[in-house]
Amino acid sequence: MDKQNSRFRWVVFASVLLTYLLMASQRTAPGLITDQIMRDFHVTASTIGLLTSIQFFVYTSLQIPMGMLADRYGPNFFLIVGAILTGLGTVIYSLGTHEYVLFVARIMTGTGDATIWVNMVLILSQWFNAKEFVRLIGLAGMTGSLGFLLATVPFSAWVVLLGWRGAFFSAGILLCLCGVLLYWVLLRKPKRIFPDESGSVKVELKREGTLVVLRRIFSDRQAWALFFCHFGVVGAYVGFISSWAVPYGINLYGMTRTDASQLIMIGLIGALIGAPLMGWISSKADTIKRPYVGVHITVLSCWSSFLFFQGHPPLFMLVGLFFIIGFGYGASALTFALVRQSFDIVDSGIVSGFANTGGFLSAVLLPSIFGYILDHFNGYTYGFITPVIFSMIGLIGVISIKEKRQASKTKRTRHG
Repeated sequence: MDKQNSRFRWVVFASVLLTYLLMASQRTAPGLITDQIMRDFHVTASTIGLLTSIQFFVYTSLQIPMGMLADRYGPNFFLIVGAILTGLGTVIYSLGTHEYVLFVARIMTGTGDATIWVNMVLILSQWFNAKEFVRLIGLAGMTGSLGFLLATVPFSAWVVLLGWRGAFFSAGILLCLCGVLLYWVLLRKPKRIFPDESGSVKVELKREGTLVVLRRIFSDRQAWALFFCHFGVVGAYVGFISSWAVPYGINLYGMTRTDASQLIMIGLIGALIGAPLMGWISSKADTIKRPYVGVHITVLSCWSSFLFFQGHPPLFMLVGLFFIIGFGYGASALTFALVRQSFDIVDSGIVSGFANTGGFLSAVLLPSIFGYILDHFNGYTYGFITPVIFSMIGLIGVISIKEKRQASKTKRTRHG
């Protein structure tokens, strides 16, 4: 019996997804306690923005290197270490007594978080056949949104119950335990079940120098179009909910922390619906670009609405705006459908990492820019200029994409 026919593969699947769920929740959970951090540590909005951005900066900068390392040395070790590192960073965050400790903690968390997606994809490709993999990778993607959802009302209630330090400490311990679980599931148990197989499956691919690959991708117009497309639809949403969404609800609408976190939950429900629905629509329409352009236009209109209402739209409208913006974030999975459509398999991994870098680069930039604007201007109105500009960049990117028609039998590796 091999790995792809064993029942144990479902244990692997559940263990990896549980780890991803918890790691994804810690990307945005600090946004729930922004005002408490500002009060307890006497820091400015700019500092909070930088604290939020640093994790996404580390995550973003490690995407392409992590893909190369996982391909060369195997994904198991990096995922185990990543889970434990994220857990330790979260524990240190909960025990921090100075803002510099918080920065170190978020750097550790960002480093650990950077290991999850690339290595998870490689692990699932080892344990599941091609047909199963296509179905399960979509479920894996939705798990990230569920992690964000976990970091709304459920984690907010946990903060109310234990205090923010107790809530983050317990989350960190749980992540460390996930690392131990992964060690048993990915390394120890498979050696007993499959004694004749190595711990990782190595696939021989065409060898090409790293600089040659990077030079080719970085000079490719289609790759840059996908980069900017993802930049616009992902980062504005992720950057905002991870830093300023809860304080925005509390300060402008007089919400409690739990009520404000429900706004984020509404956006995440939109994301959970957007991913499968837009995939289905694109499949039925036999085109990815046109529905995706529609998504970008809609998201841009939503962010512009905040400016139109001077940062304070009616509450009923606010709920709808969060849902639609979240829906657009869920639809961002179409970026990677376009990657698979446009590039050969030998390049799809690095291009996916490159596009994902664009999405999280904007998540790095937005909290700091938004916080800087809040420090220098009165109110949230001018802050919303940032996601509007980011969304414009995303729209330009998606319009610039050259879609490959289904009728074509060959995939191109160069773009003019």
